Amino acid sequence: MSLTTFSSRIIAGTMTWGNWGKELSRNEFTDLLIHCMDNGITVFDHADIYGDYGNETAFGTAFSESGIPREDLQLISKCGIQMTRGRDNRVKHYQYDSEYIIWSAEQSLKKLQTEYLDFFLLHRPSPLMIPDEVAQAVETLKSQGKIKRFGVSNFSPSQIRLLETAIPVEANQVAFSLTQTEAMENGVFDDCMVHNRMAMAWSPLGHYFKEESAQTVRIKAVMEDLTEKYKADESQLLLAFILKHPALVYPVVGTTNKERLNAAIAATEITLELQDWFILLEAAKGTRVP
Repeated sequence: MSLTTFSSRIIAGTMTWGNWGKELSRNEFTDLLIHCMDNGITVFDHADIYGDYGNETAFGTAFSESGIPREDLQLISKCGIQMTRGRDNRVKHYQYDSEYIIWSAEQSLKKLQTEYLDFFLLHRPSPLMIPDEVAQAVETLKSQGKIKRFGVSNFSPSQIRLLETAIPVEANQVAFSLTQTEAMENGVFDDCMVHNRMAMAWSPLGHYFKEESAQTVRIKAVMEDLTEKYKADESQLLLAFILKHPALVYPVVGTTNKERLNAAIAATEITLELQDWFILLEAAKGTRVP
């Protein structure tokens, strides 16, 4: 279905590896990277802003010290968000002129200590984005072998159509989980399937473990039987819900806990029965399907 595939269905999200989360030490970065690789997670999701522009450098050092061959893993990074933390900006904004996109990609390559990115994404849509500027940068980076594939994150189908007046878009990474199902209702995943785009989901567990609401209470009530039926924990069933979607969604899992990462890989072996999938959806919505 997708234009290109990754070497693992689960993607390791690195956003919380640094000072936005667990503040892993240099040795812990390396250890977690090696653990992921040894256990079947070979794709790593980055963005220039993660860790106040510091995570890519820490990961690059870990990658260099790990001795892992470059061809054994795949790297995603994103650009476009300009923050006031970590840079001399007066206001948070988006920047997508050709010169900046190229500079940002080259900075990510330098920090990650790699010669190319497997996927390079625009992080958020900007109302001032000019498709021809983006296309010029992407074509330059591809021709120089610095990026293999180009995509976007958090874009609507209409925003992608605008961009595709100048350059093909090969992926869209969006928020998607059982507690946040908009991507399969607002045309995002339909667009991915129709146009052969790779679909990726950030925050794949949603707010299930973060807050108690009427929605999570309903879901937990039906989880009791399903965890027993599938011999799986709740996080695995939440991932299985995503993995059943025909857009062939790749979940970006943000945990740094090794056991949870292993559980995420094991979730790829779970195939939810059709009615169980709809039982979960009904619990999330609080109503039967029309």
